[in-house]
Amino acid sequence: MSEQMRPSFSQNAIKVLERRYLLKDEKGNLMETPEDMLWRVARAVAKAERSFGDEGAEKEWAERFFEMMARLDFLPNSPTLMNAGTPAGQLSACFVLPIGDSMEEIFDALKYTALVHKSGGGTGFNFSSLRPYGDIVKSTKGVASGPVSFMELFDHTTDVVKQGGMRRGANMGILNADHPDVVKFIKAKVEEGKLRNFNISIGATQKFMRAILNDGDWDLVNPRTREVVDRIKARYLFDLICEMAWKTGDPGMIFLDKIEASNPTPHLGPIIATNPCGEQPLLPFESCNLGSINLSNMISSNREIDWNKLEQTTRMAVRFLDDVIEINQFPIKEIADRTKATRKIGLGVMGWADVLFKARIPYDSEDALEFARQVMCFISKIGHEESSKLAEERGPFPAWKGSKWEESGLLMRNATVTTIAPTGTISLIAEVSSGIEPVFALAYKRKAFGGSASLTYVNE
Repeated sequence: MSEQMRPSFSQNAIKVLERRYLLKDEKGNLMETPEDMLWRVARAVAKAERSFGDEGAEKEWAERFFEMMARLDFLPNSPTLMNAGTPAGQLSACFVLPIGDSMEEIFDALKYTALVHKSGGGTGFNFSSLRPYGDIVKSTKGVASGPVSFMELFDHTTDVVKQGGMRRGANMGILNADHPDVVKFIKAKVEEGKLRNFNISIGATQKFMRAILNDGDWDLVNPRTREVVDRIKARYLFDLICEMAWKTGDPGMIFLDKIEASNPTPHLGPIIATNPCGEQPLLPFESCNLGSINLSNMISSNREIDWNKLEQTTRMAVRFLDDVIEINQFPIKEIADRTKATRKIGLGVMGWADVLFKARIPYDSEDALEFARQVMCFISKIGHEESSKLAEERGPFPAWKGSKWEESGLLMRNATVTTIAPTGTISLIAEVSSGIEPVFALAYKRKAFGGSASLTYVNE
């Protein structure tokens, strides 16, 4: 490795790495440097190449993966940085778990949630199959607690299970707009501190939106009996969603029809939930590993995108993320089976606001939107090309037959390729703006590590 290829991290990045990412011994003493961490990750991920080439290929790709991360051109999601090359070995960030209506199914999901959070992942759920509050429970002759009550149980579990010893977990809780407990769900966060480990969203459909526009009535349906148990004004529900979102930040809305229209594997079932930040729709028991290209490093001195560098980085990142699936140690068999069937990856970006600064383009302009279209269309095109190339070399994802990719006649290694993630922590390591967010201040102090420290940032 040449001297210039040694990673250069800011003081803030080193603090974040030391607190959350670098391996420590039983006494909490650091066992590796940031450079060691990148080699640990690169070598672990490159082991996947053994399945598809010789040992020389493994060594070569380990060096290429290391250099890509050392330049901060690309970073994988936090669980990969934390766990690759360790006994934990769970490398995915995003999970969706099913919630059934029986006590056994609910507590199975609770157990799986604890295992996922322990390994560094976040979980999403759709609670709409749970019978509403006050409904009968035949086995005990009692009444049901309702979805919101059980969400509190999941919230408390998240509180006490610290992710990989590094950070607290996060959840997405979804309830469909026609569930009888929808009003209680919309108001769930009015009480300060309640469901603090959850983002919550209303599962909306075109039918619901049309009812709002037409000021129509809206049926609430018991999921156990499929009977209409109440009827309210759709606009009342929508106004309440808006009011609570203004007051508490939640709920959001998830447009299930729109997501299902883009479901690449409808033959495996409908998509009814996402990961905690909402960027990755997944099937029950599916997981996805993410990684982000640092766009700030993709712009040349003449304030234009270096398209050749962006193409090379995109192709290598897709290969990296596909290799992650190969070496991943999943928390339970059901997740392993479903994830390997679709091999979803989520390649995204960070540093978008920094790119706009460098290109002298205002964030809130039409020029910025057009620039975004050009950049992301290019990443999507090259990413899908590379996934298709890998499919020819390694075979398509096992659920390819019957998928929309088969309908289009295109072999794909991965059912999905791109995702725009928030990059909350890895953007701190790369010292760039997060995801596609604007910079909210040019200089500021950020509370970190649960409020135990503050980091000072000045945008270069």
